[in-house]
Amino acid sequence: MPDDPGGPLFVALGLVLVAAGFIWRGRVLRPLSAKRAQAAVIRDRSRNLLRSADMAIAEARRRAARGEPAIATIGDVTRVACQHYGHLFVEREEAAAVLRRRVEAADCRVDCMTDAFD
Repeated sequence: MPDDPGGPLFVALGLVLVAAGFIWRGRVLRPLSAKRAQAAVIRDRSRNLLRSADMAIAEARRRAARGEPAIATIGDVTRVACQHYGHLFVEREEAAAVLRRRVEAADCRVDCMTDAFD
């Protein structure tokens, strides 16, 4: 009989956990809802397009020479969305709306030009 009961106690606890896992089999507490999944996809797409517009503006600012305005285009937003986030298709109107929103939020009308307001 060993002096330290820690080893057999550890093994017994492990067997209890394995038995509990076998009984419950990893049941999901909240079943997957199609509406929640669709809402998550829409939120992710919207967030990714906003980030794409921010990245396009930042890239345009890096490309611009000193004293020249940065030129961020709708095509830049769609290219970034495709390359970084894997969006196969972004509508021109959607990209323009996102770019307008980010240009106004960043207050870069002074040093930026864009075709999103056309």
